Amino acid sequence: MVCSGRTSPNRSAYCNSFACRSLQAELPPPYTAIASPDASGVPVINCRVCQSLINLDGKLHQHVVKCTVCNEATPIKNPPSGKKYVRCQCNCLLICKDTSRKIGCPRPNCRRIITLGPVMLIPEEQPAQPALPVQPDGTRVVCGHCGNTFLWMELRFNTLAKCPHCKKISSVGSALPRRRCCAYITIGMICIFIGVGLTVGTQDFARRFHATYVSWAIAYLLGLICLIRACYWGAIKVSYPEHSFA
Repeated sequence: MVCSGRTSPNRSAYCNSFACRSLQAELPPPYTAIASPDASGVPVINCRVCQSLINLDGKLHQHVVKCTVCNEATPIKNPPSGKKYVRCQCNCLLICKDTSRKIGCPRPNCRRIITLGPVMLIPEEQPAQPALPVQPDGTRVVCGHCGNTFLWMELRFNTLAKCPHCKKISSVGSALPRRRCCAYITIGMICIFIGVGLTVGTQDFARRFHATYVSWAIAYLLGLICLIRACYWGAIKVSYPEHSFA
């Protein structure tokens, strides 16, 4: 129907009401958050990150499915026994033990340490909620041996740490090995000087009392042990903190 410019008031009102009904009829159906199986019977579910529809055909046996739009995982079943789902702030879906207190995001561009609260389970019928990370009482340390990063829970530096990757011990910070190296060198030199003094000053006495040689040996042995320890602390690898949370 075409309405001309010169029409009667009744006909104009009729045209307006007809146009409104036509626009309402052309509006798309309302969007539903959870889609039911379509006409072909294929089940679908909304992505918990971008809300796009994910086709579940042939995937109902899986615990999680991957969205083809944002490439993030969405759980469709309850986690396995003894496990739980955790959503990182970068939208990475993690599966960990239900007794875990701290987990780390494996993504290289995130590496966030997540401290889990008392309830971190993501039910199947509820949208996945991102876990709010709490600043851990520690720091991420770059191992001086293998270069991998690990979490060190001490609040202070200048301590020894064992890397969980290469199982080698290094010093967190350079102040501790430097201080101990200087201390052992000082003590070792003092012991050697004492041994030299005893050797020079008690030569005649040692010829009559052979037990004096024991004091010489003890002084030299202590000095040698201290110098060896100084070499150990001088050559120890140093691991440096990446980010400090304390």
